Amino acid sequence: NIKGLNPNELASFHICDRKWNKKQEITLIDMSDDMNQINDSDDSDDTGDAEFKKASISMEDAVISDFMDDPHQRIIYEHDFLHLKTFYIELLKSFKALPNIKYPFCSYSLGEIPQKEALITHDNDILDEESLLDIMDENDEDNEVYYDESELDGFNSDFDTNNL
Repeated sequence: NIKGLNPNELASFHICDRKWNKKQEITLIDMSDDMNQINDSDDSDDTGDAEFKKASISMEDAVISDFMDDPHQRIIYEHDFLHLKTFYIELLKSFKALPNIKYPFCSYSLGEIPQKEALITHDNDILDEESLLDIMDENDEDNEVYYDESELDGFNSDFDTNNL
């Protein structure tokens, strides 16, 4: 787990080429459809030939080290698709594990993980996610939809306004 990230959110690793083009996805849950997809020409390598994108596999069945086939392998980690956080990971060096170091080891990090999403209203009130959910629940109590006759002017005679 990465400190500050909710482990219950969906996430994916993407094995990339040296230009950060995504080649294979490793998903938190199995989402494969057993079909290989062809990349667009934008995702081709230097030779200009389109490559086949490998079917995605789940994190449960994957070991990241099995995908390290380049001395400078690049991987993208995407976390929480609704409030997306993207991490660009590059292998710098590989060596025998030392007994006094805890792995995996991050040798360089830039930036801070954003705090919870907040909304600033027109009254300059700052609302966090829980406050927004409370407001939505309050408004949900009156979930009947009312229409004014003038709102229905664009509909033809087949539209029956008596069933509203």
